[in-house]
Amino acid sequence: MKLKNNDMLQKETSSSILNHWVLAISCLLLSLSGFGFLYHIQFIGSLFGGFPMMRNIHNWLGVIFSISLTMSLFNWGKECITFGYYDIEWCLAAGGYLGKFWKKKAPPMHKLNTGQKAFYLCLLIFGFGIILSGAGIWLMPNHQAVMVWSVIIHNICFILIGIFLPIHIYLSTLGNPGTLRIMTSGTVPVWWARKKSQQWVEEVEEGRSH
Repeated sequence: MKLKNNDMLQKETSSSILNHWVLAISCLLLSLSGFGFLYHIQFIGSLFGGFPMMRNIHNWLGVIFSISLTMSLFNWGKECITFGYYDIEWCLAAGGYLGKFWKKKAPPMHKLNTGQKAFYLCLLIFGFGIILSGAGIWLMPNHQAVMVWSVIIHNICFILIGIFLPIHIYLSTLGNPGTLRIMTSGTVPVWWARKKSQQWVEEVEEGRSH
C-alpha cells in the first residue's frame, strides 16, 4: 500500500498521549518544587502554599510520576532498547542537526530517532533513581545512612534530568517544527513522517507496522 504525502499516519495512541502529558506535567512540577527545596526559595514555596504543603504535594506528585514512568515502558520501552547500525550512523551524523557544519546526513529512522531513544533511557535511569531515593527520604527520615545516600542520589538525578529536560522540550517544539502535534493529535502527515521516520513509513506501507 503506497501512502500519499498528504495522508495522515497515527503515530501515538490516545493512551500514550495522555500518559506523556501526565509524565511531563508531574516532572515539571516536581522539578520546580525540587528547585525550591534545594535553594530554599520562598517565592516557589508560596506558589505551593508554603514549604510544608509543597513537601506533601511534591511527595504525591512523585507517586504520580512513578506510575506514569512505569506505564511509559509499555509505550516506548521496546522501541528504545532496539538499536542497530543506523543508530551509530545517526550519532556520526549528529542527528543531522549540524548540517551547516557537518556534511554527513542522518540515516532513515524508525518511529523514534537515536537521540529520542537515548533521552528516554536517561529519563528511565535517572527517573527511577530519583523515585527510589525520594522514597528513602520520604519513608525513612530517621535512618541516617539511607537519608544521606538518598539525598545525594536524589540531587544528582535531579540535576541530570534538569540538564536533559530543556533540550528535549526545545527539540520537540522549536527545534523540530511539527513534532509537538504528535503529542496533541497523535497524527503526522506522511511527507513529514518520511522525512523523520522513513523506516517506520516503509513498514506501514508493507503492512508490518501501524
